Amino acid sequence: MSTCSICGAREGREEFVDEVFRIDGKYVLVDHIPARVCARCGEGTFSRETTERVRLMVHGQANPTKSIALKVFEFA
Repeated sequence: MSTCSICGAREGREEFVDEVFRIDGKYVLVDHIPARVCARCGEGTFSRETTERVRLMVHGQANPTKSIALKVFEFA
């Protein structure tokens, strides 16, 4: 059992999450990442193996499955 680094809760569940990363000034979306999600605050954490696999993917060792348009809003 692990402790949430945000709220300290010890309860969580395994889920698949989507995450947006900014790589060299460009945004990329990775779908369906296995994560441990905190039952209290919803913070998702990834295993070391998952983190490394995502890192390799977004840095060019995988081809994207699709491309989407992204609306951008500036909070000013």
